[in-house]
Amino acid sequence: MSDRKTIQEDDDVLLFLDVKRTFLTKVRIGQSFHTHRGYIHFDDLIGRTFGEKVKSSLGVDFVVFKPNILDYTRKMVHATQVIYPKDMGLIVVHSAIGQGSRVIEAGTGSGALTSILANFVGSTGRVYSYEIRPEFLEKARKNIERAGMLGRVELKNKDVALGIDEKDIDAVVLDLAAPWTIIPKAYEALKGGGTIVSFSPTIEQVVNTVEALEAEGFVGIEASECIARRIKVKRGQTRPETLMIGHTGYLTYARKAIKEA
Repeated sequence: MSDRKTIQEDDDVLLFLDVKRTFLTKVRIGQSFHTHRGYIHFDDLIGRTFGEKVKSSLGVDFVVFKPNILDYTRKMVHATQVIYPKDMGLIVVHSAIGQGSRVIEAGTGSGALTSILANFVGSTGRVYSYEIRPEFLEKARKNIERAGMLGRVELKNKDVALGIDEKDIDAVVLDLAAPWTIIPKAYEALKGGGTIVSFSPTIEQVVNTVEALEAEGFVGIEASECIARRIKVKRGQTRPETLMIGHTGYLTYARKAIKEA
C-alpha cells in the first residue's frame, strides 16, 4: 500500500463523520459524494493531505483519512458470518504470524480475515485461502484486491477436506462448520511447532475440535471467548453502552508437536 501523504484521483478515502458514521469511497474528478450531512466535491480533495478536515455543502466537518486494513474489512460486503476485529486480533496473536509467514486459511468467506492475515504476513509471506463456493471466492477476490492485499494471497477453489496442497506451513486458520474433520490434514501441512486456530460459533464444535486435536497429538490446546464492551465516555455520564455485540464465536488454539518415529 502507498505511503503517499496527499490525495490524488482514484485514491480510496475514508470520510469520517463520527465513530459510527464513516464512508469509504474512491476519488473521481468532476464527481461528488453525497451524504445526509451534505455533499463533498472530490475535486476539493485532490492535493490535500490525508487527515485534513473538509466541509460538506452544508458546512459539516468531515476528516479525510487514508483507509487502513480495518477500514476495508469493516466496509466489505459479507456473504457469510462475520468475524469481528476482537476475534481477528486473537487469531493473529495466537497464530503467531508475522513477516514472511505462510498461512493456510479455510474458508475464505468474504475475504475480511484473509486481508487481515495478508496484512500481517507482509510482502514476503503468503496466505493460501481455500473456499469451496466459487461465488464467495469471486466476491472475496474483489474485497481483497480493494484492500490492496491480493498480491499476498493465493485463492483456491477447492474443498480443504480433500487435502491441503502446501507443506511446512507456519499456521492454519479454520473457519468451518466441521473443523475437527480437517485436523489430520492441518497436522500434515504444518511445520513442527506450527500453530492452528479454529473459530466456531457453538461449544459443541469446540468440544469436537479439541478432541480431534488431542487425538492427533497437538499440544498447548486452549479455548477462549472474547467479549468486548464499548464505553460511552462523557463527563458525568460515562458508562457502558446500552447495546453490545455479545457472543460471536469461540477460538481454539494449539501447536504441532512432532510425533515420535
